[in-house]
Amino acid sequence: MSEFAEEDAARRHREKMEKRKAVQDAEVAGKSIAEKGLLMVHTGPGKGKSTAAFGLALRAMGHGLAVGVVQFGKGAWDTGERRILEKLGGEDRLLAWHTLGEGFTWETQDRARDEAAARRAWEKAKELMASKTIRLLVLDELSIALRYEHLPLDEVIAALTARRDDLHIVVTGRNAKPELIAAADLVTEMTMVKHHFQAGVKAQAGIEF
Repeated sequence: MSEFAEEDAARRHREKMEKRKAVQDAEVAGKSIAEKGLLMVHTGPGKGKSTAAFGLALRAMGHGLAVGVVQFGKGAWDTGERRILEKLGGEDRLLAWHTLGEGFTWETQDRARDEAAARRAWEKAKELMASKTIRLLVLDELSIALRYEHLPLDEVIAALTARRDDLHIVVTGRNAKPELIAAADLVTEMTMVKHHFQAGVKAQAGIEF
């Protein structure tokens, strides 16, 4: 490419980026709400819903925000995310982690037991929602509890909608209810394009847990 052609390409790129910056600046300037406690939903059949929520927890803790985690359905797994988040948040008391499930409903095969576990987890979630120190609350697999009607949907939606103005909440799990999606500020659907499990690869430490 000649020197003239390089200069022309650089000029056209600069002009393009100047226009892009003007559009971006105008879009940002049009936002009037500085801060708002968000209700975020991670759903869909793809891998990464809880993973993304715990990444968000790590980010919040990095800014000195206290994080609460309540796990529905999942049993007391020894997970890498719990290990590192508790280690990072321990001294500053930035993390309150509660795994209150007894395994997924297809494992327990006992509806009354599932409902009781979901209720215990939900009561702890409400306790953390009322705490003025918690700024981000991860309700891991709450959508599963709602899908199988282990908790009253109306009660849950009402409580999530009435959250404190400075409290962010993340709900994870497949098949999020339409009412939950309607109430949310942010909904991300994880789609599955390809998964190693389908090729016979078992869950691995550091990847799945």
